[in-house]
Amino acid sequence: MTHLTNNAIFNIMEQWAPKSLAYEWDNVGLQIGSYNKPVKKVMITLDVLEPVVDEAIENHVDLIIAHHPLLFKSIKQINTDTPAGRVMEKLIKHDITVYAAHTNLDAAEGGVNDMLCDRLGVDDREVLVDTDTERLYKLAVYVPTTHLDTVRDALSGQGAGHIGNYSHCTFQTPGQGTFKPLAGTDPFIGFQDEIAFVDEVKIETIVQEQKLSSVINAIIQAHPYEEVAYDIFPLKNAGKNIGIGRIGTLTPAMNVEELSAHVKAVMNISHVRVIGDITKKVNKVAILGGSGEKYIHTAKQKGADVYITGDMTFHVAQDAWVSGIPVIDAGHYIEEVMKHSTKNHLDDELQDDAVEIIVSKVNTDPFQML
Repeated sequence: MTHLTNNAIFNIMEQWAPKSLAYEWDNVGLQIGSYNKPVKKVMITLDVLEPVVDEAIENHVDLIIAHHPLLFKSIKQINTDTPAGRVMEKLIKHDITVYAAHTNLDAAEGGVNDMLCDRLGVDDREVLVDTDTERLYKLAVYVPTTHLDTVRDALSGQGAGHIGNYSHCTFQTPGQGTFKPLAGTDPFIGFQDEIAFVDEVKIETIVQEQKLSSVINAIIQAHPYEEVAYDIFPLKNAGKNIGIGRIGTLTPAMNVEELSAHVKAVMNISHVRVIGDITKKVNKVAILGGSGEKYIHTAKQKGADVYITGDMTFHVAQDAWVSGIPVIDAGHYIEEVMKHSTKNHLDDELQDDAVEIIVSKVNTDPFQML
């Protein structure tokens, strides 16, 4: 049996959360290990701490996918007498690869902030803090009429042809293709050294940049020709806004105190810190997983009734208080929501029993409430 490599898993993650979405200061992608090692078992974690690595060793894990990078800054030595050094030593000794998807997974559609919204019941959402605009391409591929439906279904199945709330959007133009198979070819239609005239259809569609590679691969797999003719054109059309955080509608509406209880229940946490009027009715919610204190005023300007984030410091909390926007500080650890959601995404993409995806059971939240 041929096993997938780590790089195949990386490609799935980067189709979902392209590294280009990450902040410049971030360090995403391969942290330690190999692109080419075969992988049978993957573990998802929020953080790569020593107990997590011990758990991976015990479970014979080949690849750890983490939200928070193991390596944020360049290192000048690996001192195995230190906790960080021991972690790297264990990973290398046990041939465990580590890959991180951090701010790119925060910004990605269906990423951490959408996961939080799903858990809380926040709908009709949009990006809270814009960082980029998705790039769009026009793809044209030339297909013999016999395989029109097969190729069109293949590219649509990989997400090409999405315009607003419409999918499978294409334009088809009939025509005649010509080609002359030369020595060494095995043509699907025609004969070597003879010009073939074939009734073909040009399929045109629109593709998001992060889906372009998988769409082209799907076309090549579905197309009957040895050499597939296709064109790619960058577009000036404005794509969706990309960024961190989300703002949307809470269903059903509730007051801040009720929402705080709801956050604790669905996030399975024991406490939250709340700033502002707990009796205020909440309909529009802004949420940003991790440390989001510097975007309080963005949330207010966009009309949020309440802002949910983590890591609020004292003076920033006072600023929020006097500005009149309630804040629920649910802690940085609510990003733990990514573990099960990432497992589900990989299971759906792989559909391969040869690769087992597990979730770390180690709690890496450093805080205790006494």
